[in-house]
Amino acid sequence: MFLIWPKLCSTVLKFMNPSNLETGKIGEKVARKYLEENGYKMLEQNYRTKYAEIDLVAKKKNEMIFVEVRTKRGEDFGTPEETINKKKLRKLWGNAKAYTIWKKWRGPYRVDAICIVLKSNGKVDRLNHYQNIVLG
Repeated sequence: MFLIWPKLCSTVLKFMNPSNLETGKIGEKVARKYLEENGYKMLEQNYRTKYAEIDLVAKKKNEMIFVEVRTKRGEDFGTPEETINKKKLRKLWGNAKAYTIWKKWRGPYRVDAICIVLKSNGKVDRLNHYQNIVLG
């Protein structure tokens, strides 16, 4: 039992790698700046419920936009786009719907994704903004 513990701890730590958390925070910062520079007004960042988190909530004109930010360092092990599956899309749409009900929002809303790839030095290699990724 004691021999397994160090192996288990190192496996768990790989998934909780601080550099992954740092990469995500960098991506959210880049996405927020990008949106603000493109006329979006930020309403919330990292809005948490007991079920999930919404990375960014913004508004542009009369539309509320929920933004999922996906960030990776390089694309050797896949793209950020590949990390958004059907289960994630359902969850995003459900969270957006719940938020609009909670805020009593009656206007249009959509879910977007911003996928960012960082170079090894932390600079942005590419940023893609996908609008209305979930149709309700």
